Formats: sequence, structure tokens, C-alpha cells
Amino acid sequence: MIDGQPLACFQPFIDTATGGIAGVEALGRLRRADGQLVSVGPLFADPRTNAVALRRLDRQLRDNALSRLHEAPSDWFLSLNISPLWISRLRPDQPLPSLGQLQKHGVDPQRIVFEITELGGDVQRLAHVVARYRQAGARIAIDDFGAGYSQLDRVLALQPDILKLDMRLFQAAALGGPSSDVVKALAQMAEKTGCWIIAEGVETEAQLNFALECGSRYVQGFLFAGAQADFFAADAFVERFAHLRQRYVQQKLAERVRLKILRQQLSELMAILQAWAQARAPLSALPQLEAFPWLLRFYQCDRHGTQMTPNLEWRNSEWVADNRYLGHNWSWRPYFYHLLAQGWDECQLTLSNTYRDATSNQYCLTAGQFFDNGERLLLIDIDAVGL
Repeated sequence: MIDGQPLACFQPFIDTATGGIAGVEALGRLRRADGQLVSVGPLFADPRTNAVALRRLDRQLRDNALSRLHEAPSDWFLSLNISPLWISRLRPDQPLPSLGQLQKHGVDPQRIVFEITELGGDVQRLAHVVARYRQAGARIAIDDFGAGYSQLDRVLALQPDILKLDMRLFQAAALGGPSSDVVKALAQMAEKTGCWIIAEGVETEAQLNFALECGSRYVQGFLFAGAQADFFAADAFVERFAHLRQRYVQQKLAERVRLKILRQQLSELMAILQAWAQARAPLSALPQLEAFPWLLRFYQCDRHGTQMTPNLEWRNSEWVADNRYLGHNWSWRPYFYHLLAQGWDECQLTLSNTYRDATSNQYCLTAGQFFDNGERLLLIDIDAVGL
């Protein structure tokens, strides 16, 4: 039995371009006899809940949200959750109940985002229904993007306008580590397919910073507001967001300063190592280089990317030569093309983006510079964790 009066509550989406509210998501609540509001989420997650009662509840909540949308600014959008399992049960030519509700309440479909929740359902039938939503003027979002492999198939089939990053994956990625790279890659993929990114579950400043790092168009979460029955003022979070964004920018500027210092130190290190290499001095003549604690190893390649010296690493107070990679060609690595483009003729120092080395499982950067009239390339691997 469903206990309580269905009520739609609204959680805002903050536009990262303005700090203003761009829209809201309708989230279902039940108002109990004592006035308490409880989420309907557990009911929809419980397989014991009667399916007919759930569909009726879902439509009641949607009706409630649509009936009140006129209270919000006219440029806001409303995000409505749609279950793909229920969509799959619709007959091919059956009128779509959600579009009928929009017409009933006089809501322009262009103000609506249909948010496809959960996995499952017939993808082909789902794509057919999504096409009808889009033809009516509505936009399509995929929720929990990154939560399952089938989501990639769904993106290709539905060609959504918006992708909402899976909250648990996003929050874990904001802490750093491999999941951070995965989420950034997903965000880049979304950008290339023309999708806007929504980061939901933004609860801390660090998570907001990561959302901005990923290029999120909208952010949603308790850092700004939870769901409530009344609409917030459109500019309710502009000042707070501007303050947080400025702090983020200052952090990025500080990173640039650290990077500039690192480049200066690398230039000094390159000069020391190149002088040693040019002199073809023995390993015993190589200094200890305590001033560069982030140095992992260095080695030389020919101009075509083939390693011609061992890796040289400082271990246990002495230089150690690792011969395992002699003869390996590294021209396939992304940073090598930057070296060729920027450094072959002018012998400029170049620095790669951060990456995880598969052999050592360390996060690294690689600096490189041609010398010896462009015939040799000195590469330095740097421990990125401390930087």
C-alpha cells in the first residue's frame, strides 16, 4: 500500500555559465498524515510493490510537477524521470502518456527533458519512443551515465542531448585515482557527441571543482540545494556559485604557477643531464640530483623514438641502469608527436599531460628535449603525485 499524498519536489540544476538556476528535476515524495515528506525511491526499488500502483503513482507525481511548472520562470526546463521498462511495454502506435500530460497542462515540450533512468528495456523500442519525444520538441537525458557498459550502447542508440554522470562514480572520481581518468574520458566522449554533461551529487567544493574540470554544463546537489516543494528564486545561488568558481580559478592559476616553476627546474635538469650525455661520461660521473626529488628515471631515444640507452634511476643512494626497454620504440605515445612538432628543429622542452604508467602503476609526466643537433632525445619521467 502506498501511504501518503503524492507530491513533486524540485531540485535545481545550476548553470555553470551563469550560476543561475537553469531548470529543476522533479523528484517524488509522499506527504504523510503528520506532514512528513518521504521519498518514493524505495517503493520503485522494491520488486514487491504493485506495478499498476507504481505506474499510477508515477503519473500522479508527473501531473503534480507539470501543473505547477507555470510558477517557475518561463526559461527553466523540467526534468522528468522515465522508466525504460515501462516504455518497452507500450504498443508501437500507442499515444505516449507523458506527451498527453504535457498537452493536458499546456506545457511546451521544449521545456521538458525526459530523463531515461535505470538499465534494461528494449533499446530499439526505447529509441522509437525517444524519437517521438524529440519530434515533439522535448530533449533527452540519460541518467547514471557510466554505471554500466550497456549505457554506451544506449548513448549510440538514443543520441541524447544530456548525460548525467553516475553519482557514485562521479563522487569516487572527485577523490582522484583511476576513476577520475575514467570520468574525464566519459566527459570528453560526451563533448565530442554534442551532449551536455550534468554532474549530480555535488556535495562538496572539491566535487564542484571536479565537475568544472570535466566541463559540466550543469551541477546538481546538496552543495547548493536538495529537493523542496517550492521553487527557489532564479538567482538564489548566483553569488555563492560565483565565489566558489573564483576559488576554483585561483586554484587553477596556482597550478599554472607550479607548472611554470616545474618547467624552470626541468630546464636546469635537462642542461645537467645533456651535458653528462654529451660528454659520454660514465655512470659514476652522474650527480645525485637531490634538488629534483620528483625525478623517476631518464633515458635517451634516437630521433625516431627508439630507446638507445637504459633507464637510469636513483635507488638506494646510487644510480641503477635498467636495460629492459633498450630497443623499444615510443613514437606511438601521444607526447611523442608533441615533441616532434615543437622540439625537433627548435629543441624546445615539452611536457606531457599526466598519465598512469602501466608498468609501475605510478602517475607520471614525461618531459622531453632534443639535443645533439636533433639526433638524440632526452626523456625524463616525473612523479606526478607530489605535484
